[in-house]
Amino acid sequence: MSGIIFRGVLLLGVALSLGQVAQAQQKPVSTYTTDVDVAITYVAERAKVVSVDCGCFWLNGGSGNFAITLFHGLGVAANLTGEHASNIGTGIDLDKVMFAMGPRYTYSPKLHLGKGRGIAVFGESLFGGIHGFNTIFPSSTGTVGAASSFAMQFGGGLDVRFARHIGIRAVEADYVRSTLPNNAGNTQNDLRLAGGISFHFSPKP
Repeated sequence: MSGIIFRGVLLLGVALSLGQVAQAQQKPVSTYTTDVDVAITYVAERAKVVSVDCGCFWLNGGSGNFAITLFHGLGVAANLTGEHASNIGTGIDLDKVMFAMGPRYTYSPKLHLGKGRGIAVFGESLFGGIHGFNTIFPSSTGTVGAASSFAMQFGGGLDVRFARHIGIRAVEADYVRSTLPNNAGNTQNDLRLAGGISFHFSPKP
């Protein structure tokens, strides 16, 4: 009798083990991760006074960029930028604040540079609004000192990670289009360059 009980327990154990193996094989491998990237950068933006031949000038300022990567490099990014330029015209300055958000794709190749080290290349398309102030904008009643409009930002950059959570934004280049009033089509097409420090947080070891 004891031999029959032993064989029964043994068969039951084998059956349970096979069931657990089959269940593990059927369980899909999750590719869902949540990586967070934050960057603080210095910004230089080349713009133009449209009413002046070759009236180009540079705005200088800072930017904060936040991005979350959710699935296979795809995610969402948000950017807040503040800039200033002096003497874009006789006694005329310009301050701008822009906020935009939209989709981002990030590619992080495995380079085997050491734990936490590597690079990340990203491209993004951001949409939002811009506010210009402390300057002169044309209007139907003359001039105003401030104006707001829709804005878009398309571009990308390169982050170099030299530790698990910290690195540098080696370069970022963006095309920025806005529609602030200027008496000449009411559009601005600017080139924005940026670089600074970046922070990376990932659940992966």
